[in-house]
Amino acid sequence: MSSDLVSSDTPGIDPAIAMIEFSSIAVGITAGDAMIKASPLGSIYAGTVHPGKYLVLVSGDTASVDEALGVGLASGGSAVLDSVFLPDIHPAVTGAIASADEAAWIDGDALGIVETEHIATVIQAADAGVKAAFVEVSAVRMADGLGGKGYVLFSGEVAEVEAAVEAAEQWSAESGYVLQAKVIAQLHAEMAFNLNSDLRFRSRLSLRPLERDS
Repeated sequence: MSSDLVSSDTPGIDPAIAMIEFSSIAVGITAGDAMIKASPLGSIYAGTVHPGKYLVLVSGDTASVDEALGVGLASGGSAVLDSVFLPDIHPAVTGAIASADEAAWIDGDALGIVETEHIATVIQAADAGVKAAFVEVSAVRMADGLGGKGYVLFSGEVAEVEAAVEAAEQWSAESGYVLQAKVIAQLHAEMAFNLNSDLRFRSRLSLRPLERDS
């Protein structure tokens, strides 16, 4: 089984992914097991996230991922909080998801922020936004340290960021889990400095308490 989330058997073709977010750890583990048994997937990633939820993310060819998603949803039942199926996920999104970097990479004057109640929705929002406009996916953050919420940051030129945020909102509207969507047309250099340094408040303070980094 491949451990590479962004791999694809066909050059130039992005993999399909599906994610299910469960309110129950026990149900999530059971559903993940059923999913991998039901379909020849390329990879599966599963584990706990705050606050006491369980995530299962699978990737592979479209038909296999779609089948596994159906099995997972049926097995999860009422413990399913949110889910997403993306048959051609953009590589910028998979890269942001897999990144261990706790800082954002802001490229351009404008910043777009889409904040979601659940994690699967933020992946859908990120994919919709980057496909709709010429923007960078500066960061995708999910659950841990966020009370279970997620958010995606887009950066680039003002018009492009506005288009990305609008597309993210539209594609995620059906879930009802978008909490806030904002565009900052001219991001101040001090805010860009903070975002590019570390997205976590405690980490920013620990670098040099109450004093700007030199």
